[in-house]
Amino acid sequence: MKTDILKRNNVRVKGQGDQVLVFAHGFGCDQSVWRKVEAAFLDEYRVVLFDYVGSGKSDKSQYSTERYNSLHGYKEDVLEICAALELKNIIFIGHSVSSMIGALAAIDQPELIDKLVMIGPSPRYLNEPGYKGGFDKEDIDELLEMMEVNYKEWAKYLAPVSMQNPERPELAEDLEKLFRSNDPIIARQFAEVTFNSDVREELRKVTVPTLVLQPKFDAIVPIEIGEYIHSRVPNSEFKIMDTMGHNPHISDAEETIRCIREYLAK
Repeated sequence: MKTDILKRNNVRVKGQGDQVLVFAHGFGCDQSVWRKVEAAFLDEYRVVLFDYVGSGKSDKSQYSTERYNSLHGYKEDVLEICAALELKNIIFIGHSVSSMIGALAAIDQPELIDKLVMIGPSPRYLNEPGYKGGFDKEDIDELLEMMEVNYKEWAKYLAPVSMQNPERPELAEDLEKLFRSNDPIIARQFAEVTFNSDVREELRKVTVPTLVLQPKFDAIVPIEIGEYIHSRVPNSEFKIMDTMGHNPHISDAEETIRCIREYLAK
């Protein structure tokens, strides 16, 4: 069973130290996005990397529409990986939707997680009266339709929008390749779950210390969302980064590392 779980999620363990960092990638990506960041922590921490089922080198045959029709299915992946590795007192570092997956895991098993680090998180991507999520329903519907009709064009469109570093086009090109490496059907389902999720009512239940990292401009997640999360997660800190775009761990690994280090040193 343990071997099956580790194979299912392509789990890799590196580094040394008593404290464990678990890095969780966002939608459309895989564990490779942490390459520059994780390297900085290997001398002091054990580092756990994995791919969600359907992403990267995970066992895609284990994908189930029923299990993964909400973020709770992905949360179960995280909890099962931690149980298989017999992890305790972890620091969970999640990008984008993984921030909310980590929050759900921390609510279920607060004793498992010492600290949460959320990078570009959002509990709700859809705009509503009095809440600016960043997307109207029509925007999401068009995005999902584009994924269904022409997945490659969707990847080509979203990568530079997400990356927001036009002077470094190679970043968007690499992200586009990563998007395109995914199974289009599974990726679309993950997108639908991600963009239609609503974790706002759960935020107050997160009791573990939490850092919310927000790039100063993010086309996917408005800056108000970071402030919103901070106002609702009781034991949280909010930091606006100098970097641009939704993927600071890729576009500015140095600042991301520095922010995480500063928080963990407290």
